[in-house]
Amino acid sequence: MTPEQQALVSTVQALLGKRAASAAVRKALDDPAGFDSSLWEVLVEQIGAAALTIPEEFGGADASLVEAVLVLEELGRSLAPTPLIAGVIAAEALLAAPESDLRNELLGRIAAGAVATVVQAGPTLYAGQAEILLAVDGDRLLLVDAADVTMTPAMDQTIQLATVVFDPAAATPVSTGAEAAAVRARRAARIGAAALATGAAQRALDVTVSYAKERHQFGRPIGSFQALKHRMADMLVLVETSRSATWAAAAGDIKAEVAASYATEAALKTAGEMIQLLGGIAITWEHDAHLIFKRTQALTQLFGQPHELRAGLLDADAAAPADAGVA
Repeated sequence: MTPEQQALVSTVQALLGKRAASAAVRKALDDPAGFDSSLWEVLVEQIGAAALTIPEEFGGADASLVEAVLVLEELGRSLAPTPLIAGVIAAEALLAAPESDLRNELLGRIAAGAVATVVQAGPTLYAGQAEILLAVDGDRLLLVDAADVTMTPAMDQTIQLATVVFDPAAATPVSTGAEAAAVRARRAARIGAAALATGAAQRALDVTVSYAKERHQFGRPIGSFQALKHRMADMLVLVETSRSATWAAAAGDIKAEVAASYATEAALKTAGEMIQLLGGIAITWEHDAHLIFKRTQALTQLFGQPHELRAGLLDADAAAPADAGVA
């Protein structure tokens, strides 16, 4: 991590420490906006989170997906409900499309904090809150001006989902080249999910280690028992491997599906271990364990379950020519 990246992470951590503690996250679930709108405003104006992957010419920070991943990981650890992942996906879709006046205008609006998303075949992230609703229709990338948006109840209350039905004929064309936009958006979605999952797994580990230091049995902290040390060490391995895979995917060194399949599954395992090691307290509404578990469950479903992503990789490898390079 570069000094600039470390400074970004430290700044986000400090902000979330003040604005996204457990009580704030729970309160945000009742926000009419569907997310913590005040936190989102600070993330946009003071951190520039929405502008990270967008070039300077459109009002962005001209950073990369790696920097966006660093912020998403911290948001995943805090469980703060924000639409950043949806905006990153939408920005990546637009950046893959040929230039047009409307495409450039939309990038500027996203950089300024407009909530944006890309319509999926199933439930779509933050479609009910989106000011910019993009969709792919054949080879066209469309701006959906009027759509039938139906909120979809989600097990994880910190993530907003909705189904979208729209008429392509009533939508505004943004550009052609939608196939490239869809591919880039899909990559960003899976890497973003991996980053959120890594953050959630880190939170599960932090909670478990803290509890193991405080909970005493037989006159000493339970964290001193060798069997529990081994289980927490295994959790640490899952978290660190997820982090490495996610950063590598964001940098283009491995495929997004590799990072997403590993990180989401690892987060689910880590959350499960947390619940086991915390005992009865973990199944109470007052404890944050259920929020972490719900987040990890949701992330394994959003953009493909781990086994589906791995199957897709195997199918792609089988279909590729023998001398083809790694994408």
